[in-house]
Amino acid sequence: MKIGIYKSSNIKILSAICLLFLLASCNENKTSKLDFFVGTWKKEGKEQYEFWEKHPKGGLVGYSYKLVKHKKIISETLTIKNVGDHLVYGATVLNQNDGKTIEFILNPDNNEYLSFENINHDFPKKIQYKRIDTDRIKVSVLGKNDKGFSYIQIKQPTIN
Repeated sequence: MKIGIYKSSNIKILSAICLLFLLASCNENKTSKLDFFVGTWKKEGKEQYEFWEKHPKGGLVGYSYKLVKHKKIISETLTIKNVGDHLVYGATVLNQNDGKTIEFILNPDNNEYLSFENINHDFPKKIQYKRIDTDRIKVSVLGKNDKGFSYIQIKQPTIN
């Protein structure tokens, strides 16, 4: 009888471990479609950039900056991470929103863009990324009635 209980508890433990690995791989798969973001992206025709890297605990972290006299001036910090069943884009803009991060949830129904949305925010309500090819992304920053602006970002070569 004790052997049966011992085997049963081992099976439960192994099942729990397998479930944890499965959940971890599901979360990794959600953010793995964002791997193309990793690197430095330059706004076409401007000295404005976005930098993204993988975070050791999953998701992506980054920041936006301008180059002024060869010096980086960071304007916002960025994250994309799993929160529950959602991918959430977080933007913390310096000197805005009392230093609070504004979160935008990925709209899974939009197949044309990665559309991160927060309809309750004043502006923007949507931040959309559309991969044009391996080296170019169209970014749209939209407010009420999808009014806003768009620009192209070009991936910069990695410098070692």
